[in-house]
Amino acid sequence: MTTLHNLGYPRIGDDRQLKRAIESYWKEQLSETQLLEVGKQIRQQNWQIQKDAGIELLPVGDFAWYDHILQLALTFNVIPERHRHSEPTTPLQQLFEMARGASRCCTNHAALEMTKWFDTNYHYLVPELSAEQTFTLQYSPLLEQIDEAKGLNVPIKAVLIGPLTFLYLGRLANGDKLNLLPALLAGYRQLFDAIAAKGVEWVQIDEPILTLELSEPWQEALASAYQHLAKSPVKLLLTSYFGDVTLSLEQIATWPIDGIHLDLVRGFEQLNQALQVWPKNKVLSCGVVDGRNVWRADMKKWISQLQPAQKKWGDQLWLAPSCSLLHCPVNIEREEHLDSELRSWLSFAKQKLSELVAIGHYVDGRADHCDSHWLAQSQQVVEARVQSPRVINSVIRKRVVSLTESAFTRQHSYAIRQKVQKEALNLPLLPTTTIGSFPQTRAIRQQRTALRQGQLSQADYDTFIASQIDEVITCQEQLGLDVLVHGEPERNDMVEYFAPLLNGVAQTQYGWVQSYGTRCVKPPIIFGDVSRPAPMTVRWSQYAQSRTTKPVKGMLTGPQTILGWSFVRSDLPRADVADQIALALRDEVSDLEQAGIHLIQIDEPALREGLPLRRSQWPEYLHRAVRSFRLTASVAQDTTQIHTHMCYSEFNDIIASIADMDADVITIETSRSAMKLLDAFELFDYPNEIGPGVYDIHSPVVPQPQWIEKLLTLASKKIPVERLWVNPDCGLKTRDWPETLASLQVMVDVARKLRKEFQQPAH
Repeated sequence: MTTLHNLGYPRIGDDRQLKRAIESYWKEQLSETQLLEVGKQIRQQNWQIQKDAGIELLPVGDFAWYDHILQLALTFNVIPERHRHSEPTTPLQQLFEMARGASRCCTNHAALEMTKWFDTNYHYLVPELSAEQTFTLQYSPLLEQIDEAKGLNVPIKAVLIGPLTFLYLGRLANGDKLNLLPALLAGYRQLFDAIAAKGVEWVQIDEPILTLELSEPWQEALASAYQHLAKSPVKLLLTSYFGDVTLSLEQIATWPIDGIHLDLVRGFEQLNQALQVWPKNKVLSCGVVDGRNVWRADMKKWISQLQPAQKKWGDQLWLAPSCSLLHCPVNIEREEHLDSELRSWLSFAKQKLSELVAIGHYVDGRADHCDSHWLAQSQQVVEARVQSPRVINSVIRKRVVSLTESAFTRQHSYAIRQKVQKEALNLPLLPTTTIGSFPQTRAIRQQRTALRQGQLSQADYDTFIASQIDEVITCQEQLGLDVLVHGEPERNDMVEYFAPLLNGVAQTQYGWVQSYGTRCVKPPIIFGDVSRPAPMTVRWSQYAQSRTTKPVKGMLTGPQTILGWSFVRSDLPRADVADQIALALRDEVSDLEQAGIHLIQIDEPALREGLPLRRSQWPEYLHRAVRSFRLTASVAQDTTQIHTHMCYSEFNDIIASIADMDADVITIETSRSAMKLLDAFELFDYPNEIGPGVYDIHSPVVPQPQWIEKLLTLASKKIPVERLWVNPDCGLKTRDWPETLASLQVMVDVARKLRKEFQQPAH
């Protein structure tokens, strides 16, 4: 009989309980004991939901306080020297310090760098490795959670990121990371022994790097590592996801592992390969429900495709979602505000478990009335989506097809635009600005909630928003910033805000997904052709500009980021959807310009994030992604300065494409890397202007003036000072006002100091 298991479940809670508890703990409103209890309650609830759905082998170890990679680093004592100190601290306190940074003895201790988890919208903290690194088993939440789960008498398997993926994702300043593998494997063996001692038979060992185009040394290291780990007293389910494996299944079949999980949603051909070469005596786990999107599964298709596998493997066939359900919202049942037709098309984490169980029961020939219900609904949805008139807009499709090459190019080159803009804007050397958002206070959130619940009129809400913009403009003028923003008090999220303003896009009420740490977002759902029925940002940008003589930036989210941070329709190529979004934003750029806004920031943090996992697929993606940005921006006149912002990105390998975007100014995250990311711009001789983030907004620590001065001095050695801007590394939405004002004042003061020094004639 087929075994039904799950690779991981959303850890934020069905109403973001974990986020609220952690942030209360940071504010000292909750004790560590109370925080630990909240985590325990979420884990128990998650296990019960999965058990009730019919999952027969539950994941333990998928829960993490901030990030699962950070938690594994702490498990093996991979702690940067700057975060090792003699002060008494609990493991949880140390974990949060590594995640958020700290200030001790008047010195800033930077947090670990944050970057994208493969091609998902989740971000992990990068382990910092040293050439002399040891990996000794220390604090292990996994072992504690095993004790909890066994106490609930549920069937479990341990879940753990594999050693090669951990090394691959880590950062080693000098040397070959693979030299650290023997020591790391010893740490894993120690952990496996501890897991086995608790009576756990199976370990789901995740190696998503199996989907990458690995060099030969890494391929060899994978094979040798699992030869070594096979001596462990647990059974290993080697787990890949996010695509098909790049090594041959025939080769992997020779490794002494007990089973393999394959993502058939993103690599269905693997099933045909497995039917030919995968041994009958080893578990084959098939990922058949999409763990990264929200559409109902075509259950009939999966049932027919899996029946040959069931005949071959029998009890050795396992079924699971394609990957962890971490990337899905929790429960569609709460979405009462979505219209019934669209709601019927959707499946969130809880529902995906039921879909999986029904598929498994049909494959085994043990389906019951409940399974029949799920299958019937699935068939109705498959037919309804194809036939629904709300999916296709012939006007927008004709507009995309009619585009000519001139739509993708600015009127003149940057060299000409720079001169025009310098005269028009009259900005000083090292102009200071922010990325866009200012703190979203409790009062703002309360007013937004009151409007949504009908307790506040639109007119009163608008009066409130205007007052918030007035305060933000006043604060920025008092701080001495050179280019201002309106602060975005009307926006709940940089992507979510645009969803209800675009046709073909829907927004959930409770569809939260973890982005990083305690940051949760509600990705919009793109279900049909996208168009803009009316201006979306002009009113408040124009109002803000009317309140000051200094230039105010208009703020837009770029097409690739709206696409990348949404759940996207599965019946149209993503590149075509991106062009539809770009045309809507192009109209917005034109309207902002006509309204007197002459600096427009089009944020594209997801452009780098959207890169395919295979390098061979990068050129086509980058070509289309850059063209979508240019389609958005090229309508602007020479006098309008186009900004863009990117974060959590390494640019060395795509710097030419970033230059091809032809933005007048790009702002990037560089504070956590101490300006190392600017190496790419120096080596490439990036032609336009750059604002390297000079302090980390994800840390509550107010930066020391010496720190910002050091970073700007480093930046000036790599980028001509005439092309440097000064700004934080990201938006300030999640920060509190006191630290925001203090940090920005330090930034402005340092910029003024260096401005004078750089303008002094050389002796």
